[in-house]
Amino acid sequence: MLRRLHMSPFAIIALVLILARAIAELLLSRANERYVRAHANEVPPAFREMVDEPTYRRSVDYTLAKSRFGDVVTLFDAVLLTSLLFSGFLPWAFGKFTVAFGTSVWALAGFLFATGVVLSIVSLPFAWYAQFKLEDRFGFNTTTARTWVLDRVKGLLLAAMLGFPSLALVLKLIEWTGPNWWIWAAGVVIAFQLLLLLIAPAVIMPLFNKFTPLPDGSLRERLFALARRTDFPTRSIEVMDGSKRSRHSNAFFTGFGRFRKIVLFDTLVGQLAEPELESVVAHEIGHYKKRHVVKLLGVSIVGVFIGFAAVAWLARQQWFYRAFGFEYHAGFAAANVVPAMLLFALLAGTITFWFSPLVHMWSRRFEYEADAFARATMGEALSLIKALRKLTEKNLSNLTPHPLYSGFYYSHPTLLEREQALRTACSL
Repeated sequence: MLRRLHMSPFAIIALVLILARAIAELLLSRANERYVRAHANEVPPAFREMVDEPTYRRSVDYTLAKSRFGDVVTLFDAVLLTSLLFSGFLPWAFGKFTVAFGTSVWALAGFLFATGVVLSIVSLPFAWYAQFKLEDRFGFNTTTARTWVLDRVKGLLLAAMLGFPSLALVLKLIEWTGPNWWIWAAGVVIAFQLLLLLIAPAVIMPLFNKFTPLPDGSLRERLFALARRTDFPTRSIEVMDGSKRSRHSNAFFTGFGRFRKIVLFDTLVGQLAEPELESVVAHEIGHYKKRHVVKLLGVSIVGVFIGFAAVAWLARQQWFYRAFGFEYHAGFAAANVVPAMLLFALLAGTITFWFSPLVHMWSRRFEYEADAFARATMGEALSLIKALRKLTEKNLSNLTPHPLYSGFYYSHPTLLEREQALRTACSL
């Protein structure tokens, strides 16, 4: 039977942190809504050349609709997390599962995997509403119900085939390597992530989207000339059928070495002129030339080691287990560490949320650097400015975010900030 937990000092701290994050997110959302409404009556002077009044009104409505929906999701997530951690359900479920299936690494990996699946299922109604109600209301959704369901089935099957065995291996390492298990486990996870980066373009991504070579013509010649001019090794330039799911647009490069390729959403190709597309690709190449991908990968690797070190330390703390109703057992058996893994996974977002302004500040710096590279490569900034303006308009992006809100949530500078940087550098 479920039993109500005695709230230890650490449990109270955890609850306060969860509630503090939810309150902070709601306050940031409210501040952003007020800021957007304050500028809603007319197009701000800086944007009057790029967007007409009806389109601006739709962008305001879209921003406010997403904000209201986000508030509901924030409240739901806080209630769900609080219920899971402090109702006694998790230790009860873990006990029932291990009695039924044992404590082999496969069984324990199954418990963690099943928990993740259940939490994903709980979030499905919100994902459905966002796609088929919110995005559809503003004309962005092009996904069919069949495609939406198939995407999630494919994702589940991939997780079962790739993630589940890797999880079992990590748990086995606990018993094989003892006190230093977390070092080996972090190494395995990093190797797995690198493997995914290698095989994703050829094996995983085609399961979800169709990729076709960019047809012969002036655009293809222009982009390959750009790649040669910037010494960017690319095997191909391909168009992805992004319009199969959404009218939003994007561009990116993927793969390593001679398998690297540039990918353009078909929606992007339809929205931008050739010089504008070239400037967008130059921006993406800028990320590569400035070694942003390598730097982000390095931070990710450090984060994996820190995460596993934290789990290994928490797994040795009685107060941590008892704060959430788990029985503590010393030793390096996988069954003794799995609760710490689960609790860490559930609580990590509550901690990392407060560091998001620093992370996004770093990310925005990368965007400025990539913009500067594109400007220098193109010899002018106007093409990129036009591209950014068109993408902002087509995506109904928020033109007037609250500075504190954008600081917490925006990995890219605002359109006005990017334009100012580009124009200042070029004295346009």
